[in-house]
Amino acid sequence: MHTPASSMACFVLAAFLGALGQFLYKSGAQRATGGFLSYLINAPILGGVVCYIAVMVLFVAAFKRGGQPSVLYPIYASTFVWAALIAWWLYEVPIKPIHVAGMACLFLGMFLMGK
Repeated sequence: MHTPASSMACFVLAAFLGALGQFLYKSGAQRATGGFLSYLINAPILGGVVCYIAVMVLFVAAFKRGGQPSVLYPIYASTFVWAALIAWWLYEVPIKPIHVAGMACLFLGMFLMGK
Protein backbone atom coordinates (compact mmCIF):
# COMPACT_ATOMS: atom_id res chain seq x y z
CA MET A 1 0.00 0.00 0.00
CA HIS A 2 1.04 3.57 -0.66
CA THR A 3 1.44 6.04 2.22
CA PRO A 4 0.35 9.56 1.24
CA ALA A 5 2.80 12.43 1.58
CA SER A 6 0.27 14.19 3.82
CA SER A 7 0.47 11.28 6.28
CA MET A 8 4.26 11.52 6.28
CA ALA A 9 4.06 15.29 6.84
CA CYS A 10 1.79 14.68 9.84
CA PHE A 11 4.43 12.38 11.34
CA VAL A 12 7.28 14.80 10.68
CA LEU A 13 5.32 17.52 12.49
CA ALA A 14 4.42 15.05 15.25
CA ALA A 15 8.12 14.19 15.67
CA PHE A 16 9.00 17.87 16.04
CA LEU A 17 6.17 18.46 18.51
CA GLY A 18 7.19 15.37 20.49
CA ALA A 19 10.73 16.71 20.85
CA LEU A 20 9.46 20.20 21.70
CA GLY A 21 7.16 18.69 24.33
CA GLN A 22 10.14 17.00 25.98
CA PHE A 23 11.97 20.30 26.27
CA LEU A 24 8.89 22.03 27.62
CA TYR A 25 8.69 19.32 30.29
CA LYS A 26 12.37 19.90 31.09
CA SER A 27 11.83 23.64 31.36
CA GLY A 28 8.75 23.15 33.52
CA ALA A 29 10.57 20.73 35.80
CA GLN A 30 13.29 23.32 36.36
CA ARG A 31 10.64 25.89 37.39
CA ALA A 32 8.66 23.53 39.61
CA THR A 33 9.11 23.81 43.36
CA GLY A 34 8.22 20.18 44.07
CA GLY A 35 4.64 20.57 45.22
CA PHE A 36 1.84 18.99 43.21
CA LEU A 37 0.43 22.38 42.16
CA SER A 38 3.84 23.50 40.92
CA TYR A 39 3.58 20.71 38.35
CA LEU A 40 -0.09 21.14 37.61
CA ILE A 41 -0.11 24.93 37.20
CA ASN A 42 3.07 25.27 35.18
CA ALA A 43 2.91 26.85 31.72
CA PRO A 44 5.83 24.91 30.17
CA ILE A 45 4.51 21.58 31.46
CA LEU A 46 1.03 22.41 30.18
CA GLY A 47 2.62 23.36 26.85
CA GLY A 48 4.31 19.95 26.78
CA VAL A 49 0.97 18.26 27.41
CA VAL A 50 -0.55 20.25 24.53
CA CYS A 51 2.33 19.12 22.30
CA TYR A 52 1.71 15.47 23.15
CA ILE A 53 -2.03 15.80 22.55
CA ALA A 54 -1.21 17.34 19.16
CA VAL A 55 1.11 14.38 18.46
CA MET A 56 -1.74 11.94 19.05
CA VAL A 57 -4.13 13.98 16.87
CA LEU A 58 -1.52 14.02 14.09
CA PHE A 59 -1.06 10.24 14.41
CA VAL A 60 -4.81 9.71 13.98
CA ALA A 61 -4.95 12.14 11.04
CA ALA A 62 -2.04 10.37 9.35
CA PHE A 63 -3.63 6.95 9.73
CA LYS A 64 -7.01 8.28 8.59
CA ARG A 65 -5.36 9.47 5.38
CA GLY A 66 -4.15 5.92 4.71
CA GLY A 67 -0.69 6.01 6.24
CA GLN A 68 0.98 2.70 6.99
CA PRO A 69 2.62 2.16 10.41
CA SER A 70 5.66 0.48 8.83
CA VAL A 71 6.35 3.71 6.92
CA LEU A 72 5.22 6.27 9.49
CA TYR A 73 6.78 5.06 12.74
CA PRO A 74 10.33 5.17 11.38
CA ILE A 75 9.65 8.82 10.45
CA TYR A 76 8.72 9.46 14.07
CA ALA A 77 12.26 8.36 14.99
CA SER A 78 13.34 11.77 13.68
CA THR A 79 12.24 13.00 17.13
CA PHE A 80 15.84 12.31 18.20
CA VAL A 81 17.17 14.62 15.49
CA TRP A 82 14.68 17.35 16.40
CA ALA A 83 15.66 16.98 20.07
CA ALA A 84 19.33 17.46 19.21
CA LEU A 85 18.55 20.54 17.11
CA ILE A 86 16.34 22.05 19.82
CA ALA A 87 19.03 21.37 22.46
CA TRP A 88 21.60 23.05 20.21
CA TRP A 89 19.34 26.05 19.66
CA LEU A 90 17.98 26.53 23.20
CA TYR A 91 20.79 25.21 25.37
CA GLU A 92 23.79 25.56 23.04
CA VAL A 93 24.51 21.83 23.32
CA PRO A 94 27.13 21.12 20.66
CA ILE A 95 26.34 18.75 17.83
CA LYS A 96 29.52 16.76 17.24
CA PRO A 97 30.47 14.78 14.13
CA ILE A 98 29.57 11.55 15.92
CA HIS A 99 26.07 12.96 16.51
CA VAL A 100 25.77 13.82 12.83
CA ALA A 101 26.82 10.25 12.00
CA GLY A 102 24.10 8.96 14.34
CA MET A 103 21.55 11.23 12.68
CA ALA A 104 22.63 9.94 9.27
CA CYS A 105 22.13 6.36 10.54
CA LEU A 106 18.65 7.31 11.76
CA PHE A 107 17.74 8.75 8.37
CA LEU A 108 19.17 5.73 6.55
CA GLY A 109 17.17 3.46 8.85
CA MET A 110 14.01 5.49 8.28
CA PHE A 111 14.55 5.24 4.53
CA LEU A 112 15.17 1.49 4.64
CA MET A 113 12.20 0.82 6.95
CA GLY A 114 9.97 2.74 4.54
CA LYS A 115 10.96 0.51 1.63
